[in-house]
Amino acid sequence: LFTLPVTVLKWLLASNLPKEVYQHLACYVPKIYCLGPNLNPQNEDLLAPLLLQSPLEWYLCGEEPSVGLAKLEQNNQPSQLCGHVFKVGEPTYSCRYSALKTSGSARCLKFSHCYNLKTNPCVPCFVWQDPLANMTEEMIARTFNVFSIILKYAVDMLTWDKEDELPEALKLAECFNGTKTSYMSKDQGKFVSYVRFKLAECSVLDGCNESVLSPTDALRRILCQVGLQRGPEGENSSLVDTLMLCDSKMWKGARNVYHQLFMSSLLMDSKYKKLFAIQFAKNYERLQSDYVKDDHDREFSITDLSVQMFTVPSLARMLITEENLMTTIIRTFVDHLRHRDLQGRFQFERYTAQQAFKFRRVQSLIGDLKYVLISRPTEWTDQLREKYLEGFDAFLELLKCMQGMDPVVRQVGQHIEMEPEWEAAFTLQMKLTHIISMMQEWCASDERVLIEAYKKCLSALTHCHSGFTDGEQPITLSMCGHSVETIRYCVSQEKVSIHLPVSRLLAGLHALLSTTEVAYRFPVQLPLSELSPPMLIEHPLRCLVLCAQVHAGMWRRNGFSLVNQIYYYHNVKCRVEMFDKDLIMLQAGASMMDPNHFLMIMLSRFELYHIFSSADCRKRYSRENAHKDVVQQNNTLTEEMLHLVIMIVGERYTAGVGQVESSDETRREIVHQLCIRPMAHSELVKALPENENKETGMERVIDSVALFKKPGVTGRGLYKLRPDCAKMFNLYFHHYSRADQSKAEEAQRRIKRQNGEDSVLPPPVLPRFCPLFASLVNILQCDVLLGILGAVLQWAMEPSGGHWSESMLQRVLHLIGMGLVEEQQHLIGSADDNDTNFNFTLKISRPGEAPANTPSILALLETLQNAPHLEVHKDMIRWILKTVANIKTTRECTASAPPSDSSGHSQEETVRDKDKAERKRKAEMARLRREKIMAQMSEMQRHFINENKELFQQSLEELDPSTSSTLDSCDSALVCVGPRRWRAGGSERRQMVTCILCQEEQEIRTDGKAMVLAAFVQRSTVMSKNRKRPPHNPDKYDPLFMHPDLSFGTHTGSCGHIMHSHCWQRYFEAVQAKEQRRQQRLRVHTSYDVENGEFLCPLCECLSNTVIPLLPLTKTKQLYHSSEQPDLSQWLSITSQQMKALLSAHRKAADAEGVDAMDGVNDCPPPDGFKLDYTPKNPYSSTIKEMLTTFGTATYKVGLKVHPNEQDPRVPIMCWGSCAYTIQCIERLLVDEEKPLFGSLPCRQDDCLSSLTRFGSACWTVSSHTTVQNHFIRLLAALVPDPRVENTPCILDIDMFHLLVSLVLSHPAILCLDSSGLSADAAQLHFLHLVTVAHIVQILLTSVPEEMQMEQEGGGAEREEEENVCMLYNTLRTHLGSGLHEVSSGWHLWHCVKAGILPYLRAAALFFHYLNGAPAPPELHSAGEWEALCGYMCLPSNLLQLYYNNQQLMEPLLQRWCSHPGVLQGLQSSVALIRESNHLIELPGDYSALINQASSFTCPKSGGDKSRAPTLCLVCGAMLCSQSYCCQTELEGEDVGACTAHTFACGAGVGIFLRVRESQVLFLAGKTKGCFYAPPYLDDYGETDQGLRRGNPLHLCQERYRKVQKLWRQHSITEEIGHAQEANQTLVGIDWQHL
Repeated sequence: LFTLPVTVLKWLLASNLPKEVYQHLACYVPKIYCLGPNLNPQNEDLLAPLLLQSPLEWYLCGEEPSVGLAKLEQNNQPSQLCGHVFKVGEPTYSCRYSALKTSGSARCLKFSHCYNLKTNPCVPCFVWQDPLANMTEEMIARTFNVFSIILKYAVDMLTWDKEDELPEALKLAECFNGTKTSYMSKDQGKFVSYVRFKLAECSVLDGCNESVLSPTDALRRILCQVGLQRGPEGENSSLVDTLMLCDSKMWKGARNVYHQLFMSSLLMDSKYKKLFAIQFAKNYERLQSDYVKDDHDREFSITDLSVQMFTVPSLARMLITEENLMTTIIRTFVDHLRHRDLQGRFQFERYTAQQAFKFRRVQSLIGDLKYVLISRPTEWTDQLREKYLEGFDAFLELLKCMQGMDPVVRQVGQHIEMEPEWEAAFTLQMKLTHIISMMQEWCASDERVLIEAYKKCLSALTHCHSGFTDGEQPITLSMCGHSVETIRYCVSQEKVSIHLPVSRLLAGLHALLSTTEVAYRFPVQLPLSELSPPMLIEHPLRCLVLCAQVHAGMWRRNGFSLVNQIYYYHNVKCRVEMFDKDLIMLQAGASMMDPNHFLMIMLSRFELYHIFSSADCRKRYSRENAHKDVVQQNNTLTEEMLHLVIMIVGERYTAGVGQVESSDETRREIVHQLCIRPMAHSELVKALPENENKETGMERVIDSVALFKKPGVTGRGLYKLRPDCAKMFNLYFHHYSRADQSKAEEAQRRIKRQNGEDSVLPPPVLPRFCPLFASLVNILQCDVLLGILGAVLQWAMEPSGGHWSESMLQRVLHLIGMGLVEEQQHLIGSADDNDTNFNFTLKISRPGEAPANTPSILALLETLQNAPHLEVHKDMIRWILKTVANIKTTRECTASAPPSDSSGHSQEETVRDKDKAERKRKAEMARLRREKIMAQMSEMQRHFINENKELFQQSLEELDPSTSSTLDSCDSALVCVGPRRWRAGGSERRQMVTCILCQEEQEIRTDGKAMVLAAFVQRSTVMSKNRKRPPHNPDKYDPLFMHPDLSFGTHTGSCGHIMHSHCWQRYFEAVQAKEQRRQQRLRVHTSYDVENGEFLCPLCECLSNTVIPLLPLTKTKQLYHSSEQPDLSQWLSITSQQMKALLSAHRKAADAEGVDAMDGVNDCPPPDGFKLDYTPKNPYSSTIKEMLTTFGTATYKVGLKVHPNEQDPRVPIMCWGSCAYTIQCIERLLVDEEKPLFGSLPCRQDDCLSSLTRFGSACWTVSSHTTVQNHFIRLLAALVPDPRVENTPCILDIDMFHLLVSLVLSHPAILCLDSSGLSADAAQLHFLHLVTVAHIVQILLTSVPEEMQMEQEGGGAEREEEENVCMLYNTLRTHLGSGLHEVSSGWHLWHCVKAGILPYLRAAALFFHYLNGAPAPPELHSAGEWEALCGYMCLPSNLLQLYYNNQQLMEPLLQRWCSHPGVLQGLQSSVALIRESNHLIELPGDYSALINQASSFTCPKSGGDKSRAPTLCLVCGAMLCSQSYCCQTELEGEDVGACTAHTFACGAGVGIFLRVRESQVLFLAGKTKGCFYAPPYLDDYGETDQGLRRGNPLHLCQERYRKVQKLWRQHSITEEIGHAQEANQTLVGIDWQHL
């Protein structure tokens, strides 16, 4: 029986403590974790602390654990490291400008400059702090004992590999469990978890666990000592070594547990971190071999901890010097790539899937090497030099295995049968790119290391060349009086490889010799005199020739693998250590050779030597009829060869080659990208090479060369080139692709023409070469190049018959221009030292020698200047000739006078001024001619109008809607409702429309063909004030009375395009037929669902699901003058009699059908002129009636989510509701956009509202009249309570605008029975008055807050209103007693009434405007509106007069409203009825706040697990677990994701979400439609970062968020999705319902 004090005392007195503890564990661990058929986690959680944890804590502290641990905590000093473990998805921040890519959490880092933001997997955060320890000797001894025993026990259990027996000390376990293995294998993981989480917790070792006190450094140190203490077996016998070396044998859970133990102990203490790093480095090769054979990802491997040690600079250097880590990593890597060819090169050809998998895993070693090299040493020791160079040797061995790998041979005759493997080699090259760069940076930081590395690299290259003879024969080349010895080699016939890392490393080191000036200060120590320049240039030249031949189409039969290799060779990811280094190597070789010899070897490798070396090469094409393809190939090769010469002489923006800094190189790259077009920051970053820290250096220089233009509501911020930087433009920039070059040339010529300059694009002025490369300029004036240039110019004398090309000539002219610019710079630079050995003008002025006596280059250019077939190049030729003249003038002046170059410039300026003056004169003449023509045209127009005055007068009258004749029929003001309302009268405008399908014009008439408007009806919660209201049962729900919270409504929108009804029907049938055919072929979602009646508008492809019929204005007869119409009380009396008669008749009819009539209903005779049995004639044509039914049924079907049923009594109610809801939405939209009520709506919304309102007034004609009459009776009973009508809602549960619209639109069904002369206009006015009074009462009951402290009295103008409203409020208080609180301020009450009723009045004005067609007064086209609004609707500006002018009638109504039992209940729970617009939720300004919020969000259904895709609803702010099976729910019989389910609860099927981890807005509509939308978060460069790939800090852009909000308020989300899916078919295939 276990008792805690006895056990602890026993342990304290024990002579053999390990045995005692082991016996305790052997006894109780099986009881807790193993016994019983089923696992019982709750039991385990209760028993483990009691039986295992408590005695250990008591023993460790020697007293009550809570007291002992508190003392430890009191004396504790925090660790050097904060130990924060990042949650999945939590943002990490890294400094963009520091050398180390250290990551930190927001709480640890202070943001003083730029940072990168990422969402990372789980890693610890390290921030340095000072350690101290304070502990008693006895406690240290006890702690050492406990940790030794428990850690040994845990390691033994984890690494135990015998299945049929247990460790000797645990044999006791057998008595508890019959089978020996069950204790072992039942659930080791649970026990290990106990060791990690329970034991470390009680020992206060777990710094990451916030549920315990902060750990003490002393306890951690003791655990580290225990873990690293060497056992009796010697090497690798410590517990930590045992765990590491058995890592690959453990399961994931066990690995995670002990990795985290290492992180919270060994890695949190700098001393033991160093010791652990040494052990890790010693076992590195074995650990990596285990990982390569392992089947788990790297994040579950011990090798993943390398980042925690190798990125600490001091640790990395120590491991290099003491453990030779660099060599170990490289050799381990090489050992794993065993497939080699006969020459010892890597061979990736026949790679199996298993080998490819292994290769991917081996690449992680390159990552470790990158960590070690990422921080360059500032101080070198002899030992570090020795070990680094040893590592460099190993690295050269790796590169030698890559030199010449994957060689290719040109296919001739037939196409290659099987594409060779090329991706593995390029993957290796990409992975090593940054390593090679970092190796060079390390070399550059120490001169001795650089010299030794250069020697070793040269030796390696010589060794590589000795193995690449390939039967090459020596030959002699002679040209222009020069000859050179070389080898016979044809790229088009022999093997050639694109992989030359040794040559390229040497090129990089050679440039560093120049940069660091080592070449000039220690020439004796360098083997420069032993170098063989032809050997250096041979392989890079072959590689560049291969690219040229591929461009010339000579390698077409080698397939896409070669094309892809050439692409990546030039691509920004690889070019720094491939193409760029090849160019530097050619420059290095050429700088050490005679330029004539270099060019002859180049011609030989390009296989052009035979063309340019022949004595009559200038006439060759006139006699030779070569094959067309061969000529074309040779032309392309000549172009590429000339381009290469341009690059060799002109590319000086590499540090060491030209006298430039690295920032100058970046600046030039940016300038040339922006010469193509203005670019966004992300485009520029993609076009620039990244360093090992993923930085391009762009931010440091961008502002000096570009201007930033901020983005608007769409688009991105763009950088535009500064005009003064355009002079840096080089048409033959070496990183341009052909397409880029063409675009840049066109753009720069266009800009020059716009600025009124010559469109010539001369070579730019270049920086000077470094001394090591200075001789390269002589290539421009060497005899061979001049011979080549002369030959091409001679060919160009005749129009090309395919024997030369425009590009070839353009390159030749560019080279001549480069020579001239170089000479100008030499003249300027040599003014002081008289060094004028570069005399290009002299060379190009000298004719050829006898016997050929060929004309000089200058003479050829002067001839070509007038050649008609060279119009394109004339500008350039003229510029060359001008520049030659200027140089000659400068030379003459320099020779005869003191140095001054003004004369040359003045001559050039004179010519330029003349050109400008001529252009200006021509422009002025053109302007005068245009003005003269315009004057003649306006005179002719005036004549025509004068001659046809009458015609113009007629058309103007027809066009102007507000002519005087129209206004005459109105009283002094425009009124839209009531007997005095504006009428169209005799001058009613005919409405002519055109069908978009058949283009036929049609007048809208009641008896004509039906014209329809494409429309989209959808359920909506945009106006909802209560999103928690449960959905209605569609079969039983009665929608007659809309609740004021507008929890959901039915919105109708339209694109405004009109069709004949029969044209639309034909179109829709064709769409249906097409979709039926599609389903058999391809079953995917489309952007519209034909089964639900959806289609795309034939014109604008806007999503639609029904059509609204267009109707003319209803003609109302005015039988009596307005003064003869009955007042409100008379009218109400008549209407009440009519209602009684109707009710009586309906009850009789119901009785006759066998339904029990209600008791107490007497027969009521109808009033005079009211015919109960009268059936009015339907005024509409059959097609219009059909369309009325179509739209009504569609609104009913969508609004209630039911099957269509034309006979359902709710059809007209849904139509009236949709009309009211749509008007309310548009009224709020106008308020939000601060637009006037009239005159600012776009045509599509204007047409939609007009059609919708007129449809509402006509839809009763196709419904059952009895049904509509019953609806009217119930609607009126809500205003004028009638005891005969049951279930009437209380006044607080009715949206008054919906009530007004329903009353007005259902009243014609009553009016049609009346022949007594009552007018519809009077009825409309009375409805308006009654509903307005009811709304005022509603506002006073619900929307008056507690009185404010400060009184604010209105002016005298509103004194009457304030008194009236106080009286009415007090009347309400008498009826309701304590239900209303006392308010004494009339101003306060009137202010509440005005604010509350204004949205209703504005909506009513819109409704009557469209219903009756009355034009709005000009005052309503601007902001101020109260009086104008009241006047327009025939209301007094003091609305309280409506009550007091009819007080006798209103008083009993008021009493009846207040006496409804629902009123008192409503007063306690009602929402304020002041109609305010809904907004999307407020988002934080900084995106990292959102990521933090998402990282703390746990999946609600997975017991606290982190959500992989947390998604924020922008409508209500709910965070959802999207795109996961855990949170799927069933909706209408189908499994849907959390977002889709939420859209139906929150947005009636439409949802707007922000996917936090992806920084992406998600639009959803229904289950099958969705699209992604740009988020409202932008970085400092005006760009979104979808997927958080770039990691720049993101901030909320209010304009973009308002745009998303506007889409939502306009109900355009579904339309946006439709357009997106039509534009991008990949969106259609996504299963949106699972998001």
